[in-house]
Amino acid sequence: MVQVEPGRILLITFLSTLLITSSISQKEEEEEVDPDSPESTTPKEVTYDSRSLLINGKRMLFFSGSIHYPRSPPDAWPDLIRKAKMGGLNMVETYVFWNVHEPVQGKYNFEGEYDLVKFIKLIQQHKMFAMLRVGPFIQGEWNHGGLPYWLREVPNIIFRCDNEPFKMHMKKFVTLVIEKMKQAKLFAPQGGPIVVSQIENEYNTIQLAFRERGDSYVQWAAKMALSLDTKVPWIMCKQKDAPDPIINTCNGRHCGDTFTGPNGPNKPFLWTENWTAQFRVFGDPPSQRSAEDLAFSIIRFCSKNGTLVNYYMYHGGTNFGRTSSSFTTTRYYDEAPLDEFGLIREPKWGHLKDAHRAVNLCKRALFSGSPFVQKLGPDQEARVWEQPGTSLCSAFLTNNNTKKPQALRFRGQDYQLPPRSISILPDCKTEITTHHNSRNIVRSVAANKNFNWEMYREVVPDDPGNKLNEPRELYELTKDTSDYAWYITKLDLGRRDLPMKNEILPVLRVASLGHGLHCYVNGKYIGSAHGSKVEKSFVFQKPVEFQAGSNQIALLGFLVGLPDSGAYMEKRYAGPRSITILGLNTGTLDITLNTWSHQVGLDGEKNQIYTQSGFPKVQWVKGGPSEGVTWYKGYFDAPEGDNPVAVKMTGMGKGMIYINGRNIGRYWMSYLSPLKRPTQSEYHIPRSYLQPTMNLIVIVEDEKGDPKNIEIVLVDRDTICGFITENHLPSVRLFEGKGGKLVALEKDLKPRVELTCPSQKQIVAVEFASFGDPFGACGHYVEGNCTSSVAKQVVEKFCLGKPSCNIPLDTPDLHNKNEACPEMKKTFAIQAKCAFKA
Repeated sequence: MVQVEPGRILLITFLSTLLITSSISQKEEEEEVDPDSPESTTPKEVTYDSRSLLINGKRMLFFSGSIHYPRSPPDAWPDLIRKAKMGGLNMVETYVFWNVHEPVQGKYNFEGEYDLVKFIKLIQQHKMFAMLRVGPFIQGEWNHGGLPYWLREVPNIIFRCDNEPFKMHMKKFVTLVIEKMKQAKLFAPQGGPIVVSQIENEYNTIQLAFRERGDSYVQWAAKMALSLDTKVPWIMCKQKDAPDPIINTCNGRHCGDTFTGPNGPNKPFLWTENWTAQFRVFGDPPSQRSAEDLAFSIIRFCSKNGTLVNYYMYHGGTNFGRTSSSFTTTRYYDEAPLDEFGLIREPKWGHLKDAHRAVNLCKRALFSGSPFVQKLGPDQEARVWEQPGTSLCSAFLTNNNTKKPQALRFRGQDYQLPPRSISILPDCKTEITTHHNSRNIVRSVAANKNFNWEMYREVVPDDPGNKLNEPRELYELTKDTSDYAWYITKLDLGRRDLPMKNEILPVLRVASLGHGLHCYVNGKYIGSAHGSKVEKSFVFQKPVEFQAGSNQIALLGFLVGLPDSGAYMEKRYAGPRSITILGLNTGTLDITLNTWSHQVGLDGEKNQIYTQSGFPKVQWVKGGPSEGVTWYKGYFDAPEGDNPVAVKMTGMGKGMIYINGRNIGRYWMSYLSPLKRPTQSEYHIPRSYLQPTMNLIVIVEDEKGDPKNIEIVLVDRDTICGFITENHLPSVRLFEGKGGKLVALEKDLKPRVELTCPSQKQIVAVEFASFGDPFGACGHYVEGNCTSSVAKQVVEKFCLGKPSCNIPLDTPDLHNKNEACPEMKKTFAIQAKCAFKA
């Protein structure tokens, strides 16, 4: 596969999509949308029928990407939207996050990183449309599914059903959001970019739990949304019974095959979430979805009436602070086309860009032709869109066999298709085809000179008051103001209560509903335990050296985000439910009802010792290894250059990180995946959070840790790769559409490897080159049984010192000096390093 550049296409060979198409010139692309361009502030009528959404009566084909404004700092928004547009998208989708906009009932925040109006206006400035998914329940692996905590404490409330308290608050917030959009003139009929809005979210998954109150709630939500008179279509995703005129849409990986279709004859086929990977929770191994499978899925959907595809996520970003839902990692959807840091991930970004171009070239036939399906053989089919009596025709050839390549014969021509692949013929006859990169984590020179770590050990409270007979439920106790809460009791034991033998110790057992706890006895850290995303409940049990006389038992319960899905969320519970001591001479002692004192949060949080004004409130000492809740403080200078920045938490256990007083999220290095590695090791520090020197980093470590190996690192994708075979079809960038025909821009259409560095950097080294039968992936290529002895020299000749280069596969030196495998069709694999010229 070759470098992703504007105007080229790709050939994929596994779970693949063979794109047989041609490019559209940039001029044609701009002219195509100009009459109803999203950047125009003139009013636009938005309607729909069974085939598509229409703007001013014109059929629209939308490729959309999810970019959530709270998951990136505002200074990153323009670049993310720009890269989405470069990737062939014409729409950006976002949820609306109720709990950041109304964290306290009646007090609203739509500023800074929560400036929704600014974000939507930026979308329009980049000549793109917008999809606004209001919810206000959004799930999204976001804390409490976007619902503010205070909603739980509204008397008699039941979330997301025909419940008057919930409906009242939901309507109030949705109305507020819609009015804000109207005041800023952001709906398309006002001249804005918003052409579609969503009410509720995947409600079918819990609807049956509420029986008739679920059915009536759906009807109410639809009527409420329509009453707001936005004059743009409303959708409900995964809602088979969406009331007219609400459009029901699909979420999933393969909606071209799994979606049963709209629930009305006049509604279009829309796909609101095409999952680009799988979100990860702490304890998970890596999870990926191939670019090939993504491209296959969207082309399959478009060949079967689909006219809107939204990638969830196109950029996942970061769950800063305490915004992630239960056990969800701070890094979100890092495997999306734009990674957590906003860097283009290849080949995914480029493959999808090519798929968009391919489908767009067929748009005239898709919207003007009539469809039919032609069986070409076992596991073979052609989906054809044709206007009888004219030359207007596009075909989608499919090999549904998941294991074997197949030859398909269509209208007198033969086409070779890899396993599970689609070939696009925009004119029903012409066959045309389509870089990888690898992320590097590099230690910063400037930022790691000397942190001068100091530490402060959190003191276990003696008797914080707030006493009850039994431990309070943890969600209700913390009210989402902290991850932590102390449970403290005192227990008097006589010498005869304790075991007589030194080798026998009593065992403290705590059964908890989640998420985790740390245990201290008489001020000494005993240990910790926690649940998981799948099973929140757990049992902690450890042997304890009690003393004769008074003993203090302190449990520090902790949460890792509130739940984000399911019915009756307001009735979820966490925290200790049963506390016993085993092995006493007097038998098992249940101390659940022993009277417990409670304290929400840590003293360090209360005193804000993670800030410049707060840290002098406590006594710091020289930093070193710790056990139990410990705060660490250090300083670093801003890293060199302008690459994204992260902190690598090697040697630490679990806690949170503050940079210049801002919480960048939870870390959890001690929770290993089945592969015996942390799920996430590097944590994003936005450059906008930094100052040139003396950046304050404060870490609260609540297990065990030693900061000596913590590093500030730089992130880049300066390792670029190319992988192409002699069988590759010509790049789509070598063609353009003129008058409905495909015209070659060059005479030489033979295969070639194309490499392009990011950010105007230059190729400074060729790290791997093999012309023969190499295999592997970018960053991990390996020579096969044969390779040209001059492959690296050839690449260096063509590429060194240049920002981009092309290496033709018929270069004489590659063939004249390739002694091995002379009869084999060969593959060229290249890995190069980019950097700014010294």
